[in-house]
Amino acid sequence: MEALSPTMEEGQVVKWHKAEGDTVAEGELLAEVETDKATMELVSRATGTLRRIIIGEGATAPVGAIIAVIGTADEDLGDVVDVVPDVDGREAKEEAESRKEPETEDKRGIGEGPTETYKKKSDKEIEATIPTGYGSRVKASPLARRLAAAVGVDLFQVRGSGPGGRIVKRDVMEAAEQVRARLPSGTMAAADGGEPASPDYDDIQLSQMRKTIAHRLAESLGPVPHFFLTIQVDMDRAGQARERINALLEKRDERVSLNDLLIRAVAGALRQHPAVNASWQGDYVRRYRRVHVGVAVAVDDGLITPVIRDADRKGVAEIAREVRMLAARARAKKLAPEEYTGATFSISNLGMFGIHQFTAVINPPEAAILAVGHVEEVPVVMGGQVVVRRRMRATMSCDHRVVDGAVGARFLQTLKAMLEDPAAVLL
Repeated sequence: MEALSPTMEEGQVVKWHKAEGDTVAEGELLAEVETDKATMELVSRATGTLRRIIIGEGATAPVGAIIAVIGTADEDLGDVVDVVPDVDGREAKEEAESRKEPETEDKRGIGEGPTETYKKKSDKEIEATIPTGYGSRVKASPLARRLAAAVGVDLFQVRGSGPGGRIVKRDVMEAAEQVRARLPSGTMAAADGGEPASPDYDDIQLSQMRKTIAHRLAESLGPVPHFFLTIQVDMDRAGQARERINALLEKRDERVSLNDLLIRAVAGALRQHPAVNASWQGDYVRRYRRVHVGVAVAVDDGLITPVIRDADRKGVAEIAREVRMLAARARAKKLAPEEYTGATFSISNLGMFGIHQFTAVINPPEAAILAVGHVEEVPVVMGGQVVVRRRMRATMSCDHRVVDGAVGARFLQTLKAMLEDPAAVLL
């Protein structure tokens, strides 16, 4: 399993484009792999025959794990397949430990369950103890045997994929999935063997993206000392500017959103406040000379943050085109690693869902993230008169190791000024 993105720790095989026995050439497409951010192509790094697929479609393996074997047609693969990890990457270690235990075999008579376990004997000794046509035997690792007992899998119904037909953990897991798939949708077998009972819950398999989100949140909210600053921005003039820009873009069949204006204003404010355009690096703080703004995009499996590079050097129309293109690629899981890594600051906008205000979790090693709420019409006092204005709340989450309160406040003052007078973005 190759590291197909800079942040990838494991991958899920979505589809194999080659089958066992196929001839493959170096650089040829082998499989599609879902990473923590997108679905990527895995190509062959050798020329030969695809002798063995270790990790099936839908299964997961950590980076560095053996997921398939390419070799010559007559090459002995015994030493290779004997050490491969299973789908969750833990079996290699557990199997090594289990080899310290005596390998066992079950003997079953006709109509019987696994009634006797004994230490491994030679084939001739085993054949001598079981009358021809009477019963059968199964060879499995202790780890696979314990797992089969826990999940209720009959080892005599499992085909082993280990050396010499030995049943290993992944075989038991696959058998358990097949049994589960045969059950009627939304039902499970009753414990007493009677009619199926309706469950009171659904277990949802984690996608690679959801696993990464969980890992990153725990990595951020715990270790990173967050504090939060909230401002309220008058968006009347920004709305008017957007209308004028869209009128000019109408002939080109293009439009910009308030979020596009926000990205450009944030980029301009970051250029003026490099202390916020920074990241925590353990024993030093890194201030970036370029402004790369990450824009959170909701997808089916969670959230991904495409990056608008050098956003402070781009016009609003160009930013709008780039945001649309990256969002579409994100939802199709087609983003390249360079399109979602390297942000120096991020924006999360839930205004389109009617959310008035919220706080977002920092994406390390970035030092801050801006959470943007809904633009709404509210009564405000101006010049001693109550008038209706369009207002927006924005909350910045700051890493206190990098951004002090006053530093964050000055950045938000600049951002507010730019949004309330969009011409300031051009300065």
